[in-house]
Amino acid sequence: MIDELHASNVALIREATIEPASGLTVLTGETGAGKTALLSSIKLLVGERADAGMVREGAPSLEVEGRLFLRGEDLDGTVVRRRVGADGRGRVEIDGRMAGVRELSERVGASVDLCGQHEHQRLLAVQTHVEMLDSWIGAPAAEALEAYQSALDAAGQAARELERVREMGRAAGEKLDEAAFVLRRIDEVDPREGELEELEAQLPRVEHGEALMAAASGARELLSGDEGVCDALGEAVRALGDAARYDATLGSWAKTLESSLIDIEDVAAELRDYADDVDFDPEELERLQTRLAQFEGLMRTYGPRMADVFERRERAREIVAAASDGGELERRAAEELERREAALSEAADALDAVRAEAAPRLAAAVSEQMALLEMGTAGLEVSCERLPRAEWGRRGPSRVEFLYRPGAGLTARPLRRIASGGEVSRVMLACKVVLGEADAAETLVFDEVDAGVGGATAVALADVLSRLAKTHQVIVVTHLAQVAVAAERHYLVRKSESASGVPETTITQIVGEDRVAEVARMLSGDTGAASRDLAREMLDARGRA
Repeated sequence: MIDELHASNVALIREATIEPASGLTVLTGETGAGKTALLSSIKLLVGERADAGMVREGAPSLEVEGRLFLRGEDLDGTVVRRRVGADGRGRVEIDGRMAGVRELSERVGASVDLCGQHEHQRLLAVQTHVEMLDSWIGAPAAEALEAYQSALDAAGQAARELERVREMGRAAGEKLDEAAFVLRRIDEVDPREGELEELEAQLPRVEHGEALMAAASGARELLSGDEGVCDALGEAVRALGDAARYDATLGSWAKTLESSLIDIEDVAAELRDYADDVDFDPEELERLQTRLAQFEGLMRTYGPRMADVFERRERAREIVAAASDGGELERRAAEELERREAALSEAADALDAVRAEAAPRLAAAVSEQMALLEMGTAGLEVSCERLPRAEWGRRGPSRVEFLYRPGAGLTARPLRRIASGGEVSRVMLACKVVLGEADAAETLVFDEVDAGVGGATAVALADVLSRLAKTHQVIVVTHLAQVAVAAERHYLVRKSESASGVPETTITQIVGEDRVAEVARMLSGDTGAASRDLAREMLDARGRA
């Protein structure tokens, strides 16, 4: 939702600020007053393409700044600032940090739908129709789509596995001899996982057994042998203990040395056990060295790591097995793919069934809203066409498209081919009302939704926009007094000449008699007493005076 928007040097706007209501906000004014400049500011705010021609004449750059409250984000809102220079260079900031237009479009653009007559509207993008249908259906469609996507992934994995097995089979004839040699060469050594690490830890101890045994025995002799460290420490402990009768300080040192003596005696005992365990065995040394050399040979040939050797052995084993199993691997892979495809087909049927059941109900609901908008017998149809298996995608196995039927008995045709912008706007409006809170966009901006509308249709349009404003923030550029009086907030767009003679657009929120005067102008082109009375009556009826 747009909380506040400030535009500076955008087209004819020098400075303008609006704070749209959470419901319905209208912008009115004479033709050519500059309402389009404000819409351009909103486009910049949500990440649409910038044009240096939008910069106010004589200004070095334009700037648009706004605060939005996005669904699921910080309660303090998101602040966006966008600057475009007269030289075409731009800058985007989101919450005070530099950002790109793409990030702006992805983060903010999805929450604001620009429903102008000449926009590349979301409604006209066929790929969005299935999303709109699923959003309207809700949980049943989401669950069916999730099951379909899971089955699609499984089928894709099975197809890749079959292709891998077939490729292996094709290669088997050419590479069988090589694979058999590799398998035989590695299996002769028969390495096991972790064996190399064990060898590398064990070999140094066996290789240097004599030196290790000598070091342990020599150290033990120095510690606990005749006249060794233990004897010397023992004498020192006894001497200090005897003298402690005359000075307690010596007693504490005696205890410290006694503790050290216990530790040294423990080390001496462990050194004795270690020396006894070390056994220099020339035959064991030769065995370990030979084994390590075998491993090193395998790693030189198939490495550089043992993990690569194990992987190479597995590939070779698969090739040999593929050549000798008479196509059994391929048969099993093909059967698995067939099972996965059958499960996918079942999931696709279930998804299509959910959509096919809901599509006529959605079409009827939208057509009902279209009738309220005085579109006669025109209606919407939702087509669900099953695609060839090769064209199935993440969104489903069928093409979902909204079709427009100009009148009863006439052929429905793709919505994107409608020539009338007014019709597009009103169909969009009808869809928005029906989709309600299921629609991802929180803010809807309508430009010329009232094109060619008058009389009873104008009243109907105002009613529909009012209902839509209960689930969305709605901003409407309108020429209809019936729509203007339904708004919670009303902004007047005026064009005047500045002191320098350059045309300038101002945007002002109007209330009270100012609003009465503007509604009167919209009704009859003047602000006479009769027009004002009628305008006041309409505002009172809507409770918007």
